[in-house]
Amino acid sequence: MNKIALISDTTADLNKETIEKYNINILSFRIIYKDREFKDGIDITPEEVYRGMNVEVPTSSLPSMQDMEDLYVRLENQGFTHAIAILLSSGLSGIYNALKLVSDNHPNINTCIFDSKSISMGEGALVEAGGELIECGKTFEEIVKFIPTLQQRIHLFFVVDTLEFLKKGGRIGKVLGTIAELLNIKPIISVDREGIYYTYDKVRGRKQSLNRIVEISNKIISAKKCKIYIMNSYCLLDAQKVYNDFSKLSNVTEVVFGGDISPVSGVHSGPGLVGVVLVEEP
Repeated sequence: MNKIALISDTTADLNKETIEKYNINILSFRIIYKDREFKDGIDITPEEVYRGMNVEVPTSSLPSMQDMEDLYVRLENQGFTHAIAILLSSGLSGIYNALKLVSDNHPNINTCIFDSKSISMGEGALVEAGGELIECGKTFEEIVKFIPTLQQRIHLFFVVDTLEFLKKGGRIGKVLGTIAELLNIKPIISVDREGIYYTYDKVRGRKQSLNRIVEISNKIISAKKCKIYIMNSYCLLDAQKVYNDFSKLSNVTEVVFGGDISPVSGVHSGPGLVGVVLVEEP
């Protein structure tokens, strides 16, 4: 019988319970300071990253190639014949290409690597679905066929308090830049078909940006029943307000308060991100 492994990375923002339930193999990005380095989600917490930003803003890097190699050796030793990897958007990171190089060196495991074209629970929802399908006994081919159909039903929007950190980390993509900040214009950011950030809409001021993200989402919800994930970076009260707004909507099947995004994502967003991921029900 085929034995299928599931692989993802720390930017998927999956909680410990989900990772353990579906035996998900998580690759940790690296957070790099001038004199030290941490593994995302293992050696450092989001709060530690945010509190230290007034002293030093770290950089980030891919999971090490050695970590990827060690993972495949371990999977082979455990008798896995297939692997499904669902990873951070290739428009934001090189992890997709790096893991492909490693997987090509392990032909005994038939691997399919998915570019989520997303981040946070936009990626995590795909991983969680993959885990459910493996648990249900679906075949490798059935899962590989299903994931792209779910990908088409996922929407992601987020706002940040400042664009400073996206610019510093080279993740600004097609988002409005310096002039917008000077005018206190807050872009509603999404990801395009290439998985690159772009300005979906824009409003003036923080309060209006939080209201607008709910309004935009509500247009989708009015047409389709959705499960919703709320994410944030060190701005619990703002995220709680958005959560409460969504909890009042009738066409929402479930609202999940996902908590803080991963430390490595926080490096690029800075404190003040509120994100919404909508998963349309089939």
